[in-house]
Amino acid sequence: MNNRVLKAALLAGLAVSATLGFVGTALADGEKFVLIHHSPDSETFWNTVKNGASLAAKEVGATVTFRNPPTGDLADMVRIIQQTTAEKPDGIIVTIPDVETVGGAIEDAVAKGIPVVTMNTGTAEESKKLGALLHVGQPEFDAGKGAGEHAKAAGITSFLCVNSLFPNVAGQQRCEGFAAGLGVPLGGQMIDSGTDATEIANRVKAYLSNHADTGAVLTLGPMTALPTIKALKDTGLAGTIFFATFDLTPEISQAIKDGVINFAIDQQPFLQGYLPVITLTNDLRYGVLQANSVLSGPGFVTKDNLALVQSLAGKYR
Repeated sequence: MNNRVLKAALLAGLAVSATLGFVGTALADGEKFVLIHHSPDSETFWNTVKNGASLAAKEVGATVTFRNPPTGDLADMVRIIQQTTAEKPDGIIVTIPDVETVGGAIEDAVAKGIPVVTMNTGTAEESKKLGALLHVGQPEFDAGKGAGEHAKAAGITSFLCVNSLFPNVAGQQRCEGFAAGLGVPLGGQMIDSGTDATEIANRVKAYLSNHADTGAVLTLGPMTALPTIKALKDTGLAGTIFFATFDLTPEISQAIKDGVINFAIDQQPFLQGYLPVITLTNDLRYGVLQANSVLSGPGFVTKDNLALVQSLAGKYR
């Protein structure tokens, strides 16, 4: 821990100790945290989350281990949460892709006395119900709705939502929000794209061929955005059809710069990794805990503000 971080932590701990009537404050380090997410190994989005969590762990002198179901299978994720709980780490950071599926395992970890912070997928309300300390993420429906309102201002009235997140409910919420922002029903404008890049590109091409009046395409992350870029280039639609995506990578940033993507919805995954580690550490060492969950997004990255984030995309943004 560097001197600046240590000084801030000491001050925070002493302040709480004085309030509670403690004589002193117990300092510790070397906490072991485990971050569990739902995505398959092929999803590059999590690299930025890991950067944030790893930096926070380094700053406070803790360690963080990353675990996920390699294929994105939620039953496998439940087993990972259960196995991690049995190991009794100092804290667990976990996503809520489907509260009905993974909620019981998270509740069990809390019941066994392990502090939990939820992040990325899920809601603050679900997090609180499960007994977690707080949630760090973006409200998915609201993020989609904001994106839809941007598209509506550009005259868009129809769209294709390319959803690779099934059974993660966040994908449905993003698509429904986009439709609400446009003021139209979602109907059949959402497809289950799968997770194979070639198949995603083919399904996008097929939909657009059968629905030539589609005004916009919304992708829910790099897994679908990159094959969709290829599909639009192959069909001559790149730069002519309105295109919005969730999340940032260097490739997405370049597509914004090239005019292929109109904007990206940034949920700040770096903060989703960084803040839970800091939160758990402060709670364990000093009993300090912020009062509310944290909205890490949405923000909107366009050509106008791209220069501020392009060099950091895929690492810190």
